[in-house]
Parts: sequence; structure tokens; C-alpha cells
Amino acid sequence: VQLAESGGGLVQAGESLKLSCVISGLSLDEHGIGWFRQAAGKGREGVSCISNSDGRTFYGDSAKGRFTISRDAAKNTVYLQMNDLKGDDTAVYYCAAGSCGQDGSNWYMLTSDYWGQGTEVTVFS
Repeated sequence: VQLAESGGGLVQAGESLKLSCVISGLSLDEHGIGWFRQAAGKGREGVSCISNSDGRTFYGDSAKGRFTISRDAAKNTVYLQMNDLKGDDTAVYYCAAGSCGQDGSNWYMLTSDYWGQGTEVTVFS
């Protein structure tokens, strides 16, 4: 099993990036995929998740309205389109396999042991 992120880079505030997570050894029909990020000196933050069963999507507060998660089953790839990037978005972004859903007004993701190596996003102003 392998998850491989790509698409990070150095961008100016207001610009966009599209991250990719290519999954091998797992089926998107059986596993939800989530994006997490970790900024220097901070804890890991859940960004977004797409469920395996119905493709339902979930977003953290920092991602709502700016980020879009999607998947291409034929390519076994999950994407994170990030628009209007801000300095606070600077972090290493990871994708992970698991399951996600909603409990009341909150979304959650139960992650497996399968994570990618991360891709770095740096936003400057």
C-alpha cells in the first residue's frame, strides 16, 4: 500500500495549488481519503475528507469555501484544489486512508496506518 502526494510548492497569497494523492494497493471504493496538514511547531489539522461509500465530502473550518476535495476512481487519485491561499495555509500536507463521516455538526475521520510522505506548501505575501 502506498499513498504519494504531489503538487505542493511556493506560491504567493491569493494563488492556487492542486494537490494530488495517488493511491496504490487500496481501492477508493473501500477507503475514504483525507487530507491533513501540519505547520511547523503546530499539531496536525484535519483539512478535508471524501468518503468511500457515496463520495460525500467534509471540510475543516479553514478549508470551507476555498478548498475542494475530489477523486478520480479510474486513476485511484484524490485531489485537493486549494484556492485563495493564505499564509496560514503554509504546512506540510498529508493524505491518509481511512473512513470519514459526520457526527452531528462535526465531521471526523478514522485514519488507518496508511499515510503519504507529505508535500510542502509555502504561501508568502
